[in-house]
Amino acid sequence: MLYDLIDKLNNSCKFDETKAHCDIPCKIYDPIIAQIAVLTMIRTVDLINELEEKESLTNEDKAQFSRLVSQKEEHGVKVKEEIRVIWGDYFKEPQISEFPEIHELTHKIMLAASKSKQNIDKNASLELLENVNRFTEIFWKTKNVNTFKAASPYPPSLELVYPDLKD
Repeated sequence: MLYDLIDKLNNSCKFDETKAHCDIPCKIYDPIIAQIAVLTMIRTVDLINELEEKESLTNEDKAQFSRLVSQKEEHGVKVKEEIRVIWGDYFKEPQISEFPEIHELTHKIMLAASKSKQNIDKNASLELLENVNRFTEIFWKTKNVNTFKAASPYPPSLELVYPDLKD
């Protein structure tokens, strides 16, 4: 009913049609948020494992465990959201033709993020980081920006892909 009313109004007034590639066409995309979220997940797993090494846990330790698990899962959601938005809103032709692996890679990231959320498994989170770093390389290549790899300046000090913005 509402659609019919709008259609009739459009037919009589002939509104100009507008299109955008995303909800807000700001053209600001950067996978760094996903990368930092993965690092947070890995660091959180390390902290959980440190708690596990204690002979007994105090109530404070148990509360810390609960917070750490919650944060790990929250950052897993953030990884998925950031990658999904870039994949869905940014990647179009010709980027998809140039990097046909982007669909499968995005799917692998979604699965790896779920696995990392569901488990306390550092290897799963490291695999997630590897996939997010590859996604980051592809993203910057589509913008003709060179990248370099360097250890992150904070724990867990793992390698990230960074854009070389000096040019």
